Amino acid sequence: MRLRLILMVLSLLAVVSASTGGYLYYTTVRKAALKEAERQAAARLGLITKNISFNLTENIEVVRVLAGMDELLEMLVRPGAEAQRRANAILDLFKASLGVDVCYLMNYRGNTIASSNRNAPDSFVGKNFEFRPYFQEAFHKAPATYLALGVTSGKRGVYYSYPIFEKGEDLPIGVVVIKGSIERIEKEFSLLDGEIVLVTDPRSVVFISSIKDWLYQLVKNVSDEDRAAIADSRQFGNGPWEWIGLRRKGTHLAADSEGTLFRLHEEYIDPDHYPGWKVLHLRSLAAISQSISNPLARLAGPVILFLCVLVGMSVFFLYNKASREITRRRAFEKALSESEKRYRSLYHNTPAMLHSIDTSGRLLSVSDYWVEALGFEREEIIGKNLLDFLSEESRRYARDVVFPEFFKSGVCQDIPYQFVKKSGEKIDVLLSAIADRDADGNIARTLAVSIDVTQRKRAEEALRLAKEELSRYSKDLERQVEIRTREISSILRYTPAVVYIKDIEGRYLLVNSRYEELFAVKNETVRGVTDFDIFPRDVAKRFREQDRAVLEKNRSRQVEELVPQSDGIHTYLSVKFPVYDETGNPRGVCGIATDITQVKKVQDQLRRLSGNIMTNQEKERSAIARELHDELGQVLTALRMEAVWLQDRLQEIDTKGAQRARSMCGLIDKTIDDARSLAYRLRPGVLDDLGLVDALELYTTDFEKRTGITCLFDHRGVPATDDTVATAAYRIAQEALTNVVRHADAVHVEVQLYGENGSLTLVVADDGRGFNAEDLGDSEGLGLAGMRERAMLAGGLLDIRSDSGIGTRIRFQVKHEEITVAEPREAVR
Repeated sequence: MRLRLILMVLSLLAVVSASTGGYLYYTTVRKAALKEAERQAAARLGLITKNISFNLTENIEVVRVLAGMDELLEMLVRPGAEAQRRANAILDLFKASLGVDVCYLMNYRGNTIASSNRNAPDSFVGKNFEFRPYFQEAFHKAPATYLALGVTSGKRGVYYSYPIFEKGEDLPIGVVVIKGSIERIEKEFSLLDGEIVLVTDPRSVVFISSIKDWLYQLVKNVSDEDRAAIADSRQFGNGPWEWIGLRRKGTHLAADSEGTLFRLHEEYIDPDHYPGWKVLHLRSLAAISQSISNPLARLAGPVILFLCVLVGMSVFFLYNKASREITRRRAFEKALSESEKRYRSLYHNTPAMLHSIDTSGRLLSVSDYWVEALGFEREEIIGKNLLDFLSEESRRYARDVVFPEFFKSGVCQDIPYQFVKKSGEKIDVLLSAIADRDADGNIARTLAVSIDVTQRKRAEEALRLAKEELSRYSKDLERQVEIRTREISSILRYTPAVVYIKDIEGRYLLVNSRYEELFAVKNETVRGVTDFDIFPRDVAKRFREQDRAVLEKNRSRQVEELVPQSDGIHTYLSVKFPVYDETGNPRGVCGIATDITQVKKVQDQLRRLSGNIMTNQEKERSAIARELHDELGQVLTALRMEAVWLQDRLQEIDTKGAQRARSMCGLIDKTIDDARSLAYRLRPGVLDDLGLVDALELYTTDFEKRTGITCLFDHRGVPATDDTVATAAYRIAQEALTNVVRHADAVHVEVQLYGENGSLTLVVADDGRGFNAEDLGDSEGLGLAGMRERAMLAGGLLDIRSDSGIGTRIRFQVKHEEITVAEPREAVR
């Protein structure tokens, strides 16, 4: 029994020792595994952060090059169809070359005037993005980067903006923007089991996420003021920006709303371009534990089994020891295999050209990106010399300079090479490499990283060419400016017109030589002087009021101005228009005045001559009308009486003769009516006897009877008028109705005559086919010209409005001082 007890105690001590040793071993290995997992997490966060930072900053230099394109500057300075076509071509080229979402151009107001997505349903053209920070920062001469949700497209993007300057100016005239894709960055994530990657802004809004449901949510609960600030920024849509429930449990520990625990690491993105933005790396503890527990379970099981077998079966000690060593080796090999798989995954999924060569330059391995970039199959590459894939110049440089130096130092950085793709195309790269040494310290192989800088090289070359072209353009522009300056100076010096420019306060900035000659001033001394210093106060006041009207309405104005000169008052026809500064705001008024004094005198003479002619014409018509009525009328009446007497004498003795005499009576009656009508149309006696209203009433009644066209005449409040105005109104109505019969094809005419506000107004409107005044020939337009002449001689205005298909409306208006008003009468048909 005692021996059994001793053996049992020894067995228990062995089991306890083995268990304690197994527990301590398990704890040690688990801590080491946790440290390794922590290190790998930090390394993955660094790699992911660098990858994201690279993608978010890759177009910063490109947008600066795009801002220097002449086509964009021309679109901003001299917009037009051809300028817009060229600007769109440049934007399309950069979009296609960079693989970005859209490239667009905005003017100084923030309006998009050219865009590579101009034909898309969500086109930016015509949209205003002045509120965007990338526009505001760029317009304050600072290139900007910006992450936001597009307000038009509804797509996330990274915005690169750069101001565009006109030569010699320090204020931008526009901003060019490149919008890159966020989805492309997310697609490049290569995540482990239970791994989550987030990118948040300074207010903790999730903008990039491997979990789509967390987009635009908050990683921490923020105040209502912060939510209001997020909404005001319009950076992440319309919200509601809910908290995802992630709570920190320590420095590197967090739990979500469901209680799932995560290891948390975070690192800030490039602070120069994205201040406050950071990358959050989370991995669930369950996934970490599983990745650690499985190898440990496989590793600790044989150890515990060995200890148990050691207690019970010491006979098989050596066998179990060998078995344990084999099992451990297999476990380590498996762990090594998994580590190698992770290494290969990083090696092949990194967006850079990775390769390894031996000391003779033969390629031992290349990454998938290397194979894809050069277009070869992997079988065509492995075992070949790296120099075979370089251009001739790069091959000599590598063989004679780089390789000897590298195999001495074991490191090289940013070596410029040119690789030759399978298609024969050359790409520029920057290569950096380190050496992998064996146990003796000799270089066994290399690990090299090549970054494709072809687009950067092309952009630099384009920038160089653009600078040369800009230099040539600047010289040509200076030459053209000099020529235009000489031309404008010659025009100002030799034109017979008076030319001047004033600022918005009415102070003179420039006058031409004609102004100096007429008003005895000098261009050098007149600057800063106003009209009140040169002209009488009443004249200067009129000039200032007209200048203010031009500035207030912001459009040109043509006026006649009376200007006192040494030989009397002269009449000038002045055209005044606003002059603008570079921001589009009026900075003054320019005036061009032509002396029309002699022209006005000739016009007055012609007007008096025309008035005398029309007055004599009316007198002649009145005389002819009296002759027709008095002389011819009496003769025809006597002739009719003789014809009646003859009819009565022949009634019984000659029936046929009596019938002929009766026919003569009818013909005489018709001739009498025609003579009366002709005399009435030449000069209606009722116009002289009863006035304008009765004359128009009788004429419209006769018009409807003669033509069959419905004619309504309406009058109200007609003042007493003199013969000149009455004759002009009557003749205008007569000519208008004559034109209706000849040309209008109308079925209805309205004639209105009324007085109001001290004016007499005549309106004749028909529903005919209308006309275009520009299409009338000289002969066809004589009637309209005659009406205008009569209106002018009467001191009134004539307005003619007509459109094809809707009829014609003629309106005659003349001021009348007398206020005697005729009684209104009903409309007459």
